[in-house]
Amino acid sequence: METASDAAAPLTGRLLDDRYRLDRVLARGGMATVYVATDTRLDREVAVKVMHRALAEDADFVARFAREARAAARVQSPEVVLVHDQGTDRETGLAYLVMEHVQGVNLRQVLQERGALTPARAVSVIEPVLRALAAAHAAGLVHRDIKPENVLLADDGRVKVADFGLARAIETSNLTQTTGLLIGTVAYLAPEQVETGTADARSDVYATGVLLWELLVGHPPYEGESPLSVAYRHVHEDVPAPSTVVGGVPVALDELVVRATRRDPAARPPDAGAFLAQLQALKGDLPAAPVGTQTTLLVPRRTPPGDGEKPTRRRRGRRGLVLVLVLALLALGGGFYLGSYRYTKTPSVLSKTLAQATAALKAEGLDVRHGDDRYDESTPKGVVLRQEPGPGARVRKGGTVTVHLSLGPDRRVVPRVTGKDVAAAREALVGVGLEVADKSKGVYSDTVPKGKVVGTDPAAGQRLKPGTVVTLVVSKGKQPVEVPNVTGKKQDQATNQLQDLGFVVDVQQVFSDTVPVGVVVDQTPSSGTADKGSTVLLHVSKGPDIVAVPDVRGKPRAEGRRILEAAGLVVDERVVVQGGPGNVLQTDPKAGKRVKRGTTVIMYVY
Repeated sequence: METASDAAAPLTGRLLDDRYRLDRVLARGGMATVYVATDTRLDREVAVKVMHRALAEDADFVARFAREARAAARVQSPEVVLVHDQGTDRETGLAYLVMEHVQGVNLRQVLQERGALTPARAVSVIEPVLRALAAAHAAGLVHRDIKPENVLLADDGRVKVADFGLARAIETSNLTQTTGLLIGTVAYLAPEQVETGTADARSDVYATGVLLWELLVGHPPYEGESPLSVAYRHVHEDVPAPSTVVGGVPVALDELVVRATRRDPAARPPDAGAFLAQLQALKGDLPAAPVGTQTTLLVPRRTPPGDGEKPTRRRRGRRGLVLVLVLALLALGGGFYLGSYRYTKTPSVLSKTLAQATAALKAEGLDVRHGDDRYDESTPKGVVLRQEPGPGARVRKGGTVTVHLSLGPDRRVVPRVTGKDVAAAREALVGVGLEVADKSKGVYSDTVPKGKVVGTDPAAGQRLKPGTVVTLVVSKGKQPVEVPNVTGKKQDQATNQLQDLGFVVDVQQVFSDTVPVGVVVDQTPSSGTADKGSTVLLHVSKGPDIVAVPDVRGKPRAEGRRILEAAGLVVDERVVVQGGPGNVLQTDPKAGKRVKRGTTVIMYVY
């Protein structure tokens, strides 16, 4: 987001829902404007994100936005910007989100001002971002829009992640379908988001890997003339290692960035928790911040002979003896060095933390390399699982020992598959290393269409061992409801009874000679069962079909017949004067008399 002045904000000073006073603009973006506001009820400063009107006019978006905001509010992590409230302003109709106000700057501003960060500093920023995402992934929530603008650096040193759930709400809105809006800043989109529009925890891992790449290098890995060209590169090119662009990136950190940004989601860490564990495991290998060094040049002192003095033979003899002794000592020392002094035995660093293992190996004059980490059911996370060479092995001093840390027990987060086809849900579960039961469980649902997935057992967000069998819960559609017979009841009574059972009521007025006005004559369906939410048609009496006898006196007989029949009456023509002009003399019943449609009227002609 770019900052904007108050003059650009017509809502400044407005009181949303009689509670939130919008004091000044904090930032503006393509989807919303963020205001510093005052919660007048609790007398505290907050940040209020007000959606642009195009989004507010999309009813699907507003409903989805409310659900996603509630989901984001359930994420328990100090690194997540707290969501206090959400709603739609009654006066303007604009959807809004109330969050804690974080005093500070966003990561984009830091990058623009300072450029690339040191590896240690970059890791210190990414670590809290991953903690926030790990909490979200554990709750079954995917961010979908990790980028520098959504990472806030508070004045007190805290790092917080904002905008959980907003991308998901926009992604499913009608606005996306009509304008082709691409969710997530394109520089950080995972290939699967570009190709299919789908996103899971591994998509957040990819975006965070790209963000870490940018912190180390100073700019994103892909740049192009248009968003489409950048998206194309995400799909068709591998993100290069940061070390191919800048120097000073430790090998382990370089490799982790490459793993996190694999085009194949299955090749990435499965979620932010796994990414965080791998990042923490290599922190001990990062160089500390450089400090000033001082180099002192030591010049050996000599005692030259006096003018004209020449070394005596005795002095030369002593010098020769000293030379022989030095050579002998050097020979002994060289033999010792080439023998046992040159080698040492590797200490056992199994079950030690990376820092402890590094200290123990350094004390023996050995270098440390952090190898690939592995899951292990019995070894705690973050300690050495295996070392190469093994404990007690003979190794040259200054040599390297590779340590592999445990990632702890391997657990896979059950993805959220509500609303997906069974095949797509099965693919999502298999994609994270879980098995799917052969038989699904059917349940009735008022919100999920028949044949679509309602959820899983165990539920989304649960952390399970790889290969655990998960049962899909599939919608059987809306639960059938017995249709009551409301014939003979008054319209309002019948309508209330049907609506209480979950039916939609449609009413048509009909004439009836036998049923009083306002009473149900008949209904469709008349019995049996129907889906909850389906429509029941009621035919409600508006009484008999009554018409007034038209006045046709003096009109020619043919015209009189036509008028009476057009009114729905049956004509019985009777001639009372033979040879007359053929005009209507009178009708029985007389003109103006109200009779039922279809009544026979005698038309007297003279």
